[in-house]
Amino acid sequence: MTVTLITGANKGLGYETAKQLLELGHTVYIGARDAERGEKAAAELGARFVQLDVTDDASVTSALATIDAAEGRLDVLVHNAGILETTLDVPAALRSFDTHAVGIVRVTEAALPLLRKSTNPNVVTISSSMGSFWAVTNPERPEYGMPLALYSASKTAATMLTVHYAKAQPGIRFNALEPGTTATDMTAAFGIGRPVEDSARVVVRLATMDADGPTGTFQDETGPLPW
Repeated sequence: MTVTLITGANKGLGYETAKQLLELGHTVYIGARDAERGEKAAAELGARFVQLDVTDDASVTSALATIDAAEGRLDVLVHNAGILETTLDVPAALRSFDTHAVGIVRVTEAALPLLRKSTNPNVVTISSSMGSFWAVTNPERPEYGMPLALYSASKTAATMLTVHYAKAQPGIRFNALEPGTTATDMTAAFGIGRPVEDSARVVVRLATMDADGPTGTFQDETGPLPW
């Protein structure tokens, strides 16, 4: 049984990814800041819940300790927790980078001992083409006209961290993913996005790779993405 942890999984892309992985036979832990919402989502799906706030050291440590006690290892980690700040100021910057960049370090460092116990360890970072210099400077791309500075910059950091973790941990696959513009709470204000089921299938493809799959990449559903 493949043991999987998905952060920020009580709704949206994380929830649907959990659903699809459960259908494939994974034991899925839903990580969520809000215990009531997380427990409700886990009950609906038949998943397991751990209270996990990627911006809080104690929460992350406790969540991974719970998984260790129950499973003794972690096979798949999906960094999915995210926020969308539309203002550009210091408090918003701190929240964005703490969630999308520092949060990745916080959770990954806590998870590494468990990932090393897996025979096929795999880490997927939900990044974004909004963090691609190529995309945001290309007038033919939709990212060109979306002034989301903090989301973009923090997702660039998320991708870079993923690439460097792949170099530092050659026994574990690390890949960053642009899952496709998805209709979720985060994109509702823009009125854009395809069904969440479609984007979750892209996440699931990376999360279920064989041991000879790629590492250190940034890709979308068509393959490597310039950034």
